[in-house]
Amino acid sequence: MFHPDQYLPATEPARAVARRLYDQVRDLPLICPHGHTDPAWFARNTAFSDPVDLLVLPDHYVTRMLVSQGIGFDQIGIGSEATTETDRRAIWRLFAERFHLFRGTPTAFWLNHSFANLFDLAGLELSAQTADRFYDQIADCLGRPAYRPRALYDRFGIEVIATTDAALDDLRHHADTRASDWGGHVVPTYRPDDVIDPDSPGFSERLDRLGDLTGEDTADWTGYLAAHRARRAHFIAHGATASDHGHPTAQTADLSPHEAATLFDRIRQGRGGPDDHELFRAQMLTEMAAMSLEDGLVMQLHAGSVRNHHHGVLARYGRDRGFDIPGRTDFVHGLRPLLNRYGMDRRLRLILFTLDETTLSRELAPLAGVYPSVFLGPAWWFFDSAEGMRRFRQLTSETAGFYNTVGFNDDTRALPSIAARHDLARRIDCGYLAERVVEHSLTEDAAADLAKALSYDLAKSAYRF
Repeated sequence: MFHPDQYLPATEPARAVARRLYDQVRDLPLICPHGHTDPAWFARNTAFSDPVDLLVLPDHYVTRMLVSQGIGFDQIGIGSEATTETDRRAIWRLFAERFHLFRGTPTAFWLNHSFANLFDLAGLELSAQTADRFYDQIADCLGRPAYRPRALYDRFGIEVIATTDAALDDLRHHADTRASDWGGHVVPTYRPDDVIDPDSPGFSERLDRLGDLTGEDTADWTGYLAAHRARRAHFIAHGATASDHGHPTAQTADLSPHEAATLFDRIRQGRGGPDDHELFRAQMLTEMAAMSLEDGLVMQLHAGSVRNHHHGVLARYGRDRGFDIPGRTDFVHGLRPLLNRYGMDRRLRLILFTLDETTLSRELAPLAGVYPSVFLGPAWWFFDSAEGMRRFRQLTSETAGFYNTVGFNDDTRALPSIAARHDLARRIDCGYLAERVVEHSLTEDAAADLAKALSYDLAKSAYRF
């Protein structure tokens, strides 16, 4: 169920202030600078096939909860041949029967928000008894032109949306979208992990492909770096304003050119061990920062996820199945080589994301509070939630301020949740600011300025849109 005051402060007068702040920002355009929506959706603009493909399968927040309760991947259509209407409806019923499992989670808010505001199911709660009614209503909506990807983009008030694209991606869907007569702004983001991480299966073969794509000799350190520059330029030509780096740690390095070339040769020849692999990833973060000074791409670092924790799930069902788990992350010592080299250069814009909340007040806020190149990304992934967002503001605002953060991004694979995620963030921020107003540490005018900045201005500025 969805209530209009959901997640606003529970008591007056803060709730009244929060309502006034929220009313000023609720309809601002959405800046979506980081996420995982499929660029083919906007290029082809074909209808979503059914409620399961729209709301269940692409959302690992949904699937991981079901799996945690003993539901097999095959039961929800992952790794199976379930394609018929009956199979899809059976999966939806299984999901509906267990929707109560999501109580108290942000997933419930996102879905209930979509049910009420997108599919005209306000006042109803998804359950075993209402499963078929929800399925039929959503399926009927998906058959209408108003529910195709471009129409949803327009309906949500999205101003710009960035996808996340591998370094070897040909970006043809982005090219097709830009060549169309639609006015949406969809841009790629350069994600080079697969050609930076020696632990990635097929790493050597992908370096060969990188060389083929760019005409550079990727068996050579200088040629390898030149190939990255060429791919970054290709992404920029398609509208990219940022790169994104998903690393297991925040370790950086500042090797001499000779040391870096020697390390690369060892890895390229398959002679590097685990320490070499970590050092190479560390050096490449510093190299990416250097390239950002040259070409202006904003640099995002998502660190601290222990990816694909269960080897059997990875082998059978692939990546991104919900088995990525937060780990401890050392940003202070890890980033020091990069920041000693480039951290005082205002041309660099390094946005940091963490899954280790213990670092927010101890490490990240102090780093962002002094280095002109460092900004804090919003509460990420497991902490992209009401309480996670509140903790983020509580732990960072006094040290880093608000203007060393970059607003909000939805980081989603599920298109219908975008509006809901932004709405939740605006509610939480307005509530946080309202509490500061009633304790007289902010005026309401200042809070209104901040609410707009957190909802719109900071993201647009930080990502150079």
